[in-house]
Amino acid sequence: MPKSMTVALVGNPNCGKTTLFNQLTGSSQSVGNWPGVTVEKKEGAVREDILSYPEKAMVVDLPGIYSLSPYTDEEVVARDFILDQHPDVILNIVDATNLERNLYLTTQLFLLGRPVVVALNMMDVLEKKGEYIGCRMLQEKLGVPVLPISASKGLGIRKLMEAVHRTASGCYGPPKLKVFTGPVKEALEGIEGIVSQSCAKVRAPVCFAAVKLLEGDSLMERTLGLTRWQLTNIGRWSSYAAEKWGMDCEMAVADQRYRTLCDLCGQVTGRRPSAGRITLSERIDRVVTNKYLALPFFLLAMLLLFGVTFGPIGSGMQDMAASFIEGITGQTRSLLEGWDASPWSIGFLCDGVLAGVGSVISFFPQILLLFFLLSLLEDSGYMARAAFIMDGPLRKIGLTGRAFVPMLMGFGCTVPAALSTRTLENPRDRRTALMILPFLSCSARMPVYLLFAAAFFQRGKVLLILSLYLLGILVAVLSAWILKRTVHKGQEAPFVMEMPPYHLPTLRGIGIHLWDKVKDFAMRAGTVLLGASIAIWFLKSFTLSLSMTSDPSQSILASMGGMVAPVLAPLGFGDWRSAVALLTGLMAKESVVSTLGVLYGAAGDTGIALTSALQSAYTPLSALSFLVFVLLYLPCVSAFSAVAKEMHSAKWTLTAVFYQLSVAWTASFAVYQVGMLLGLG
Repeated sequence: MPKSMTVALVGNPNCGKTTLFNQLTGSSQSVGNWPGVTVEKKEGAVREDILSYPEKAMVVDLPGIYSLSPYTDEEVVARDFILDQHPDVILNIVDATNLERNLYLTTQLFLLGRPVVVALNMMDVLEKKGEYIGCRMLQEKLGVPVLPISASKGLGIRKLMEAVHRTASGCYGPPKLKVFTGPVKEALEGIEGIVSQSCAKVRAPVCFAAVKLLEGDSLMERTLGLTRWQLTNIGRWSSYAAEKWGMDCEMAVADQRYRTLCDLCGQVTGRRPSAGRITLSERIDRVVTNKYLALPFFLLAMLLLFGVTFGPIGSGMQDMAASFIEGITGQTRSLLEGWDASPWSIGFLCDGVLAGVGSVISFFPQILLLFFLLSLLEDSGYMARAAFIMDGPLRKIGLTGRAFVPMLMGFGCTVPAALSTRTLENPRDRRTALMILPFLSCSARMPVYLLFAAAFFQRGKVLLILSLYLLGILVAVLSAWILKRTVHKGQEAPFVMEMPPYHLPTLRGIGIHLWDKVKDFAMRAGTVLLGASIAIWFLKSFTLSLSMTSDPSQSILASMGGMVAPVLAPLGFGDWRSAVALLTGLMAKESVVSTLGVLYGAAGDTGIALTSALQSAYTPLSALSFLVFVLLYLPCVSAFSAVAKEMHSAKWTLTAVFYQLSVAWTASFAVYQVGMLLGLG
């Protein structure tokens, strides 16, 4: 037994794998990407209070997958990690409410030559449905440890890790479940004899390799470096199995797996006498997925979400944060003046650092509230239903319900939304989604909306912000519709997605999710926003001859903004300050607010100084035009980089840039010029 063991968490999407990972590791985890792909990588040390033995344990949370066929980046990552890194134990998380389908992956894991422990998750949910699984019988049939757990409630976790420890110590033999019979078994044995030496050279499990080769897996053929003679003989065995079984080999392998699992599940599962009643999830679904009520219910949920975030509750939180920042800035200025500090040092700290970063921090409580409410909807299981609800409307514009998840994530941040488009199997759908995602208002734009809403649209603040979000959705929808009927024509892909049962979100799960957002915001505030605020203060406070000036119109920044301002003049905000704010917004959208705070010398973005300055620089119409441009123009550098990486095409990336700038300019031009014609200027 090694002094530190590595445990690979493997399971289907929505099986509770990440919930278990959070239970095992707590806050002791790191997040990154797997080399060469954009699949998220999570690993962490198991909490010491869970372990009943002295050895340490590292857990790697592999991507959620349905099989080990190399069709997606997630499947390749999971397969390569197990084959190349040789984890001490594979901890297979199985959704007990979908036993047969989840065990399909289990039968594949058995072929990898690594010790396996099966964790039957959601056993509490299964019992509420009046069903049961004979864990001891299932363990006897599989030949590996099988333990019931509830990851969301933290039940059975300690016993699970004890079984993992015993398995890593060699206390259990290989799996006993026999899956393949007849011609398929004969063909596999023949292929094993052909490739056994090739497998030994690359340390690949021969049983797994034989199954993959029978299925026609080209990646396995390349990995083993097979000769023409080997490939010819493998082809003969494949033809033999297909002819005898009456279907192609890939279907024959799947057929035998499901036949075996159907028989197995029939032996180990059952329903209790009182199990005929309708479950809570089914009763809820009768309303929220009803043919006529589903869409109104979804829109009502979104309206409530925005109402709470931007209404009295969210605004009150933001006002308190703004007052706190203003108080700190005022006290700092008084303290520095009392110490006879130099004007440039006072300006640097108060008008640069505090005015810039502080203006964004004041909106953070409101942003956190939005993420909290979204986490409640996601963890409850409703978001999977929302994807199905939106499948019909999305198909009309050429996408499927699967695109709803990246689009929803786009309201939080475009970066993970762009990365999540890899779940779209059709390349045309992926490109379409990547081109429309920047139009969906990310949370970083929210401080800009709140700032201008407080200055010009105080009475209709909620309606204004909701309208901006709806405008972004409308532009995205129209763009997808145009793309699908012009450059992205093609057959639509089917939409298959699992609907997990409803359950109460856990405070721990939501807390971990929000903590990730806090860390991300702190990193941005401490790096990009701080750097941008200092740079803007310097460029605003010095002339081209590097002499300090109190007149911003004579500064380096004014010269830079003056070159861009004429392009924006027809939109109603041709002032150099607006141009500079939009340019810094390409670094981070929050920088638009911090830039305006620095340029107008106001630390609190809802304070009287900045509000009055904006009211003198903009009219309500030009402010609305500015907000429309902020909504639709290019995303920040991080988001743009993610989109470009997922696009895999310089041509399409440049096309997206030109298209987004054109749409933003045209929409703002229309808002301002039509408003002027109607006498609203």
